[in-house]
Amino acid sequence: MAHGGGDPAGWRADCLLTGRQNEMTKKMSNEEKRVTEMVRQRMKESRSTELLGFDVESVHAGRAIFRLDVRPSHKQINGVVHGGILAALADTTAAIAAYTAIPKGTEIATVELSINYLEPVPGGRIKADARVLRAGRNFVVTECEIFNEDGSLAAKALLTFGATAGHSLRK
Repeated sequence: MAHGGGDPAGWRADCLLTGRQNEMTKKMSNEEKRVTEMVRQRMKESRSTELLGFDVESVHAGRAIFRLDVRPSHKQINGVVHGGILAALADTTAAIAAYTAIPKGTEIATVELSINYLEPVPGGRIKADARVLRAGRNFVVTECEIFNEDGSLAAKALLTFGATAGHSLRK
């Protein structure tokens, strides 16, 4: 766990998390505000995003941050958020990050998604923070970290996106 008492790995995780949180709280430029609002409006058109309750916090070049206020309907029988909800949140957030790294008008689809669930998500407001790791000729590779309300790392996903038929990732 990220907050393991005296654990050097926990300390490193805390340092990484603190750095990531400082990045997340940076003031957005006017362009980032404009893009974030545009994505927020576009996401309102997505019935699945509305149904699941995903909300856009910010969008930057190569990065997107979404949040989810956990509802009872997100939870599985053991009282924690279902892994499929977390995977959908990672997929949606990472796709928006990927879209910032490809030519306008290009459509992409998820080719691969791998997610590691590191600790349960009992409720509250959770955040998904996705970044583009590499935008190549054929694929965009991203990562997405999902944080519990207390800031602990709950899940980490690696996702690959490819252009849909008739589209190219080349600029």
